[in-house]
Amino acid sequence: MQHRTMWAFASVLVLVVAGACGGGSEPAPAPAADSAPAAQAIDPATAGNISGTITLEGTPPEAETIRMASDPACAAEAGDDTASEYFVVGDAGGLGNVFIHVSQGLEGRSFPEPADSVILDQNGCRYRPHVFGIQVGQTLEVVNNDPTLHNIHARPAVNEEFNTGQPIEGMRYERVFTEAEVMVPFQCDVHGWMNAFVGVVDHPFFAVTAADGAFDLSGLPPGDYVVEAWHEQFDDSQTQTVTVGESATTELNFTFTVG
Repeated sequence: MQHRTMWAFASVLVLVVAGACGGGSEPAPAPAADSAPAAQAIDPATAGNISGTITLEGTPPEAETIRMASDPACAAEAGDDTASEYFVVGDAGGLGNVFIHVSQGLEGRSFPEPADSVILDQNGCRYRPHVFGIQVGQTLEVVNNDPTLHNIHARPAVNEEFNTGQPIEGMRYERVFTEAEVMVPFQCDVHGWMNAFVGVVDHPFFAVTAADGAFDLSGLPPGDYVVEAWHEQFDDSQTQTVTVGESATTELNFTFTVG
């Protein structure tokens, strides 16, 4: 019995020593290095710009009057600001609320996430802004500035859906999108007229037009790009291919037509 115990003890000791010394086996391989290419820095001395105007051809339908009587707090907060935002058109035919961004040409590059948050405000029982952009990984902060219940319901196709209530004025809610997606619609399930759209992209080269329809995408490295323009009232977005030269500004214009 004593011999068996001594033999078992010796066997365990051999195994422990062998394990500590590697047991004669090959050393574990080092973790594989990241083979992804490093992001190329953009030289501001050679960077170029794309600028232009989005115009609307034809006569848009009259804005609708939003009836907010179902929530007296909304009616009081909105006052006379009750016109729908389907078409925002300037005096010279510029088209507002167009989301424009580089959709191709930046592959292989990465860009840091901005440290500042993008604010989506609920004020006067409207989402403000109605159309906006954000980078992947950047924080979206949704704020309720109305003395009534709001519900933030994002309905993405790629990112994770979220649906949360803000019953108290001053409440804030933060969210981050993890994938590029153009566009993500927002709605309030309490107030059916409240809606907004966000373009989620993985770079900083995007803009939303004001009523004059003007836009500027600045600081682009020289190269060939596809630029996409999106408006909520048109089934299809528009794209154009453009070449940006060194330290040059390239003009690019889009026209949307209503029947």
